[in-house]
Formats: sequence, structure tokens, C-alpha cells
Amino acid sequence: MAFPPKQLTVAIDGSAYADHGLTFAIDLTKRYNAELTIVAVAPLVPMFVGPTEQWVPSDVPVAEVEHYRGLIDKAVHRAQAEGLPHVTGVALEGIVVDEILGHVEQHPPDLLIMGSRGLSTAKRLILGSVSEAVMHHVKCPVLLVRMPS
Repeated sequence: MAFPPKQLTVAIDGSAYADHGLTFAIDLTKRYNAELTIVAVAPLVPMFVGPTEQWVPSDVPVAEVEHYRGLIDKAVHRAQAEGLPHVTGVALEGIVVDEILGHVEQHPPDLLIMGSRGLSTAKRLILGSVSEAVMHHVKCPVLLVRMPS
């Protein structure tokens, strides 16, 4: 990681965990006088149509797209209100992990920040974890932020 970092990216999804990650990202961005990119992905959610088949819709519902664009607008406004002059919001649509990885590959940050849900082992096996999948495939340093217990 370039130190001090000049370009930070934070991925958000509207959860309290992501909000906590955004708080860390804003603090680090201020501390290092860096630029911040805030990314959210309106997800394409696979539907299971049989025990071994899944179907992925071709479009994200308009309401979901608007919801995630609203999250970005709110997060950018919050970061600017906290004194960050260089904040960019990026709203994407698609498979969440793929979209985050694609964005980071095209616009490499010095550090990627994500909230970590802290799912139990059983839930991770069933649901998977976006932060875990991104962490294992991204080519830049990642900071996973846990909620205080």
C-alpha cells in the first residue's frame, strides 16, 4: 500500500456494518488528506429454480437501482459535510462481488474499505460473504471493519 494512502475506496450497501466502514473511510481520508470513492452495487440476485439450477435476471429492478443511488448520494453528502472536498460516488448494477472487483481493477485505490458482517461460520457457508469474496480476489490492500460488540 502506498503510504500515506492518497486514494481510498469504500463499498457500502446500506447496512449498519457498511455505515461503520464508511465512518472509518471518512476518518482515514481526512487523516491522510486523501480522495475518497464511495461505491454501492444494486444487486442482481440469482433465483434458485431447482435443486441444481439458478437463474439470474437480466436487469436490476428500477426501485433497487434508485435505492442504491440514494445510498450513494447520502454517503457523498455525509462525507462532504464532514469536510472532505474530494469525494466521488459510484452506483453500479450487477453481481456485487464482480462489480466491486471490476471497479477496483479499473480504478485501483491504495486501500479498499468494507464493513464486515461477522457472519457465523454456518451462515457464511450458506450465504457467502461479499467482503470475504472480494478480499480473496482483489489486488489491493483491504481493510475489513467490524462493528464493536
